Amino acid sequence: MKSYTLKSIGKNTDYMTILREMEDGFVVKIVRDMDGYEDIKTDYISKELFESCIRTGYLTEIKEKVAVNA
Repeated sequence: MKSYTLKSIGKNTDYMTILREMEDGFVVKIVRDMDGYEDIKTDYISKELFESCIRTGYLTEIKEKVAVNA
C-alpha cells in the first residue's frame, strides 16, 4: 500500500493511503487533521483523477515510513 501527502494550507498533515486498486481507479483511505481531530474517510478515486493529482503536485508519494512511538 502506497501513501501520499495531500497538498494543504498551513501545517496540516493530511494523507491518503491506497487500500485497493481496481480496473478504473482506487479505493483510498483519506486522513485529515482537523485541529487535533482526525477525520477518516474511505472513498474511490478514478485513475485519471489520481494521475492528474500526481502531475499537479496535489499528491506527493511518501517515500519512507515514519516510526511512531506508542
